[in-house]
Amino acid sequence: MSSQFGQLFRISTFGESHGVGVGVVVDGCPSRMRLDLDFIQSELDRRRPGQSKLVTQRKEGDRVEVLSGLSEDGLTLGTPIALLVRNEDARWQDYSEMKEKYRPSHADFATDEKYGIRAWQGGGRSSARETIGRVAAGAIAKQVLRENFDVEVLAWVEQIQELVASVDPLTVTLDAIEATPVRCPDPALAEQMIERIEAVRKDGDSVGGVIGAVARGVPAGWGEPVFDKLEADLAKALLSLPACKGFESGSGFQGILQRGSEHNDPYRAENGVVHTTQNNSGGIQGGISNGMPILVRTAFKPTATVMRTQDTVTTERENTTLQGRGRHDACVLPRAVVMVEAMIALVLVDHALRQRAARLDR
Repeated sequence: MSSQFGQLFRISTFGESHGVGVGVVVDGCPSRMRLDLDFIQSELDRRRPGQSKLVTQRKEGDRVEVLSGLSEDGLTLGTPIALLVRNEDARWQDYSEMKEKYRPSHADFATDEKYGIRAWQGGGRSSARETIGRVAAGAIAKQVLRENFDVEVLAWVEQIQELVASVDPLTVTLDAIEATPVRCPDPALAEQMIERIEAVRKDGDSVGGVIGAVARGVPAGWGEPVFDKLEADLAKALLSLPACKGFESGSGFQGILQRGSEHNDPYRAENGVVHTTQNNSGGIQGGISNGMPILVRTAFKPTATVMRTQDTVTTERENTTLQGRGRHDACVLPRAVVMVEAMIALVLVDHALRQRAARLDR
């Protein structure tokens, strides 16, 4: 199973949804950096269940434990950093029926076909609880980016079904994003989104939407041509998140509506600094950052678990039905915001370190 991500800044996540705990090992973090453990915890708090009535009510404190990689005074040693979060409220009995039945649109059947065995309690590694390790590692990556490169990564809920918010990626702030439980910085649309999610939840159903994100302060030169293009690595990172089904960089699919003369980003120079007068490229050209803000959008499908009876099959290939039960998100997007930020940060810090190694004069 592929549980590793990155080259120079490399992570390996571990643990199952209803096991003892979940976590991550981070290898390649620069030494002598003072790690802010409170910040790591605050990022996990943004991801954890039970934080509002919009999300699953599984009661988990998600308190992070540092097992290795730090000195007694909190400095990174340059060695692997191991972080663990213990599971506290794992009710595997809620999943007992799933031992013999496959949940529609979950990874149950596909996992069984691949390995011949699966952790049916909560989905094991396919559960969104695996992303705890990613968020914890992403919090470290954010600190490296902020303190060494002055780079900021932010994401927000931009769309729930047909409800589309108006957000300026150049000026949006974390405070504005965190102002509502749906994490949409457009107050009017946020209220409509909340009403939609609550109505769908009461109906025993689920909805999806789009998360927008920006990385500000990324200098020109990060990324690799051909196979390790920056947008290709971002796409892989974000599409690896549970329920993520689509990725756009810059103008994305809307770019097909323009002609090349409209879509091209003209260059200008001011005081020796090169910039573009528009940003249809989303800050990436030829797979390499060009110094403009990096803009991406990701689409998340409706949560697969719904509180309704659905057709399925048993592990013995017999047709049957399955009634959804347990504690689940009616919409994954509010909790996925910090996951998107984490994966973007992990890609950027890896390419930042690769660029630093490639250019000794920088």
